[in-house]
Amino acid sequence: MDRYTVAGVLLDIQKHYGVNDSQAGLLQTVFICSFMVAAPIFGYLGDRFNRKIILSCGIIFWSLVTLSSSFITKEYYWLFVLSRGLVGIGESSYSSISPTIIGDLFTNNTRTMMLSVFYFAIPLGSGLGYILGSSAKEASGDWHWALRVSPVLGMTAGTLIMFFVPDPKRGSADQLGGRLRTRTPWICDMKALAKNRSYVFSSLASAAVSFATGAFGIWIPTYLFRAQVVQKTVVPCTNEPCSSKDSLIFGAITCVTGLLGVLIGWATTRLCRQRTERADPLVCAVSMLGSAIFICLIFVVAKKSIVGAYICIFIGETLLFLNWAITADILMYVVIPTRRATAVAFQGFASHMLGDAGSPYLIGLISDALQKTYAKSVMWQFLSLGYALMLCPFVIVLGGMFFLATALFYLDDRDKAEKQVNQLAKSPSSVKV
Repeated sequence: MDRYTVAGVLLDIQKHYGVNDSQAGLLQTVFICSFMVAAPIFGYLGDRFNRKIILSCGIIFWSLVTLSSSFITKEYYWLFVLSRGLVGIGESSYSSISPTIIGDLFTNNTRTMMLSVFYFAIPLGSGLGYILGSSAKEASGDWHWALRVSPVLGMTAGTLIMFFVPDPKRGSADQLGGRLRTRTPWICDMKALAKNRSYVFSSLASAAVSFATGAFGIWIPTYLFRAQVVQKTVVPCTNEPCSSKDSLIFGAITCVTGLLGVLIGWATTRLCRQRTERADPLVCAVSMLGSAIFICLIFVVAKKSIVGAYICIFIGETLLFLNWAITADILMYVVIPTRRATAVAFQGFASHMLGDAGSPYLIGLISDALQKTYAKSVMWQFLSLGYALMLCPFVIVLGGMFFLATALFYLDDRDKAEKQVNQLAKSPSSVKV
């Protein structure tokens, strides 16, 4: 939620600090860069120390930083950007460790369902970030309040995790609880992950998803607002406060499509597993390729019909969100329990480094370059951002290809992981990379 409250009031932030598209895109880029740099560190810690304490401290830290950033004045935009980097460090602790706790509590279809519930929280939180940020600004008349509400929820969640969430023994769901006495060295873990082809290809596919969702999360509300300016249904927000309607609608769509995507993904994989053991990566591949089609259509219809654009967004996001929980489940099947936190962390690192670490800034940079090349006008502000965003569906298609590659090696890597789990149960020191 904290990640996207900024996106919900991005037009106001640009006006307040006097920054252009590329500088505004830097907010998300700095956030993601710090997120991905911290992820391997938390992955290492999560495989060796109390995960519950790391989670709780990380949530409370990022909540306090978010609250503090709401008091930064317009002369210190660099400090506001820095604060987003600190928030990314805090969020990295949560994203790297939480899935591994779920992996140690459940197995098979139950684990898929529980991971689906967990990953539904990503689009739900993203959508609520838009809605909460926009609503807080509308209610108070000041966009700074968008950053003062969610920290209260974050600190409450961090406290509840500290006292009520269990920290299961690593491998307990895989019949390793109580019998795991040693852990493989970190360098051996990294070598094993690098040789795991299903893990590598699914991580690259995850990067494609991150590229698209990162760019869309920041720029789609702005793009739709500019489309309405071109249609002359709204006026540019030069002096008066910027309209939050598009952020609210996009946030609501993200919440609904997140729920639908996760539910459809869980149900589809459960059904397809009865026909093929490669169902998980194949379902992800098909959903990615389908999503690319509808995301392309957004930029075709937006100039004439905002409603049509929202329909394309709805279908495209549903198909895109379908693979989040499935990707995490693929990792749980092909990586042994003692390496999962490290695997999740480095998958996050790779997906952010190649994905949303640069996509918001890159889209803003391309948009600014196009506006400078051609005559600056309301129409070109709209078209330049649309042309820049057209990069996303091509990256999504590439992600679909990576999921197809994952399907080729999935069964071999899964069987290898199962054999290693059996070795761990008998003699941890016998496990080979």
